[in-house]
Amino acid sequence: MVTVLDTVSAKPRPRHPEKAHRPDQEVLRKPSWIRVKAPVSKGYLETREIVRSNKLVTVCEEAGCPNIGECWDKKHATFMIMGEICTRACAFCNVATGIPGPLDPNEPENVARAVRQMGLNHVVITSVDRDDLDDGGARHFAEVIYAIREAAPDTTIEVLTPDFLRKEGALEIVVEARPDVFNHNLETVPSKYLTVRPGARYFHSIRLLQRVKELDPSMFTKSGIMVGLGEERNEVLQLMDDLRSADVDFLTIGQYLQPTRKHHPVKRFVTPEEFKAYETIAYTKGFLMVSSSPLTRSSHHAGEDFAKLRAAREARLSARTA
Repeated sequence: MVTVLDTVSAKPRPRHPEKAHRPDQEVLRKPSWIRVKAPVSKGYLETREIVRSNKLVTVCEEAGCPNIGECWDKKHATFMIMGEICTRACAFCNVATGIPGPLDPNEPENVARAVRQMGLNHVVITSVDRDDLDDGGARHFAEVIYAIREAAPDTTIEVLTPDFLRKEGALEIVVEARPDVFNHNLETVPSKYLTVRPGARYFHSIRLLQRVKELDPSMFTKSGIMVGLGEERNEVLQLMDDLRSADVDFLTIGQYLQPTRKHHPVKRFVTPEEFKAYETIAYTKGFLMVSSSPLTRSSHHAGEDFAKLRAAREARLSARTA
């Protein structure tokens, strides 16, 4: 018996095989405040070339971020390490799902080189979920941090990590590498986890952020959510309280945008006025920094926001000692 593998006419693997059987969802027309211009600037093209030449993956592209034109024009990019295939299948996410390949041992140096070439003052490093790895990729995160420290010692580093669910000791490895900001997104309110983020556990994520502060009280912590997924206002306010109980410093709130008809539908577009109200309330609850707007994303304006975050802590400490 002879088996022939046809590598020419075979259909390409679907990006989201787990969503293929789902019925198409209605896609709501975007309001005027959510629209952005197509990326065509010289700065955008230069950043894209640096990313390509170093064989890097960015969450800006993989997740279809609406701010890519603005950020790449300013030479800002969020590097996504450990490949472009995620082991989870969140209903909101546009990152491909499947079985990831092996880690690239050259990736830490490639990322560090790109950071130096771009002259970044602040860099954000995120990743796909790697539930297939014993440590969830924690050591790889640490190696990337160490490589950046060596290549660009003046660059501040922000990590946006997975939850390291059932990966004992993984969080400690990342914190020991001493990023300047530790970010882990809750993404949505707990009542939506089964449909929006079924592979995660809300209170595990809260505990993860709390544990960072226990390990290193000086490290800034950050988390973000999307709205427009069907959550209630009081649920968002309770989530703020949960994050403050974990001593989280920085909260981001942005509008969920549906990547395809197979993804979770947008239930509604939250108005700019509602975002402003969330910001006001979050500050009264004690967050050092809040970014709340329709186009807010975890890494949007991360460098400028880090400077404000550091200044806000210094101001608060000064007020306490005055």
